[in-house]
Amino acid sequence: MSNQSTPQHGSDVKRSFSDDFESPDFYQVDDLLSEEHLLIRASIRDFVKKEITPFIEGWAENNHFPEEIVKKFGEIGAFGPTIPEEYGGGGLDYISYGLIMQEIERGDSGMRSTASVQGSLVMYPIYAYGSEEQRKKYLPRLVSGELLGCFGLTEPNHGSNPGGMETRFTDEGDHYLLNGAKMWISNAPKADIAVVWAKNEKGRVQGLIVERGMEGFSTPETHGKWSLRASCTGELVFSDVKVPKENLLPGKDGLGAPMSCLDRARYGISWGAVGAAMDCYEAARKYAIERVQFGKPIASFQLIQKKLAEMLTEITKAQLLNWKLGKMMDEGKATTPQISLAKRNNVEAALSIAREARQIHGGMGITGEYPMMRHMMNLESVITYEGTHDIHLLILGNEITGIQAFK
Repeated sequence: MSNQSTPQHGSDVKRSFSDDFESPDFYQVDDLLSEEHLLIRASIRDFVKKEITPFIEGWAENNHFPEEIVKKFGEIGAFGPTIPEEYGGGGLDYISYGLIMQEIERGDSGMRSTASVQGSLVMYPIYAYGSEEQRKKYLPRLVSGELLGCFGLTEPNHGSNPGGMETRFTDEGDHYLLNGAKMWISNAPKADIAVVWAKNEKGRVQGLIVERGMEGFSTPETHGKWSLRASCTGELVFSDVKVPKENLLPGKDGLGAPMSCLDRARYGISWGAVGAAMDCYEAARKYAIERVQFGKPIASFQLIQKKLAEMLTEITKAQLLNWKLGKMMDEGKATTPQISLAKRNNVEAALSIAREARQIHGGMGITGEYPMMRHMMNLESVITYEGTHDIHLLILGNEITGIQAFK
């Protein structure tokens, strides 16, 4: 692989190497997948090899979000694949959704964030809690990538404690008046719509669809990120925004509504993280076989073999965990603690694999010649967002003991 000089604009960068990735399958998990699952995975893998991996290092280096990827994701069905076909979705199962997220995050966590936010955090609440008019108005355009959406829950003063949110809306007769701010919002600077969670006059959390162009609504971009650099992140600021009453999601109120969306996003992360881990493992395996020191490939040394064996073990465990969780999702049986376990375990494993893979590459591992440092930086965000590593631990602790430790 050769690293070319990087022009100013990340969209102009193309790496001159062949992406020949094939995922490890030590326990023959592919035997558990249907022919449709395998076809879906193959099509997304081909897309990633063509549209993401040749360019991703340049996008990340230049902190460039490739806006053209949105329409391309729409064309391949990466947005809301579980949404019913009547609204333009794929009508696919959750294992299909997981495989799509795995393949996209193998390319980059920021690219997967773009897709999973659109599907799980924007389209899902509109489908599950929106009116029929809202579904017909927004879902087909979100599926196709004509519209890009974002999800507003986290606030400057309230991250792990969303119940303390300060964003409010009041009933002004013919419209709602929305005030407040959201922070660390993926897709925000480029989003056409935002599904925003705010408290009504009774203190109950409800969802509102806020459209770009509404007076008083702005989306300042977050700069200086060392992580998810190919993804756009920003704030949502509401200053006396007049939201039409038909933009209120009528189907559910209370914190359970946004939390159910996060369950689906966290499920997608549990698969996506495995994709990042696979990419690091494959890079390290190939490099160890090719790299010669002390007169022989470093793959012949015991400590390198130990690292590779442990990587493959953790990937295999995560694959099996995801498959079983996917089956429970399809049956409607997966619980929040079960999803938390998978998200927490798999992201932690992926981050450890990225670090070990970087060590196998030595100094070369810190360059854009190889993907590990980019994956490492990305996964430092993934291990924190949509429930921090420690909060997921406490969700499990609550499930085990019946005692909630974070209140």
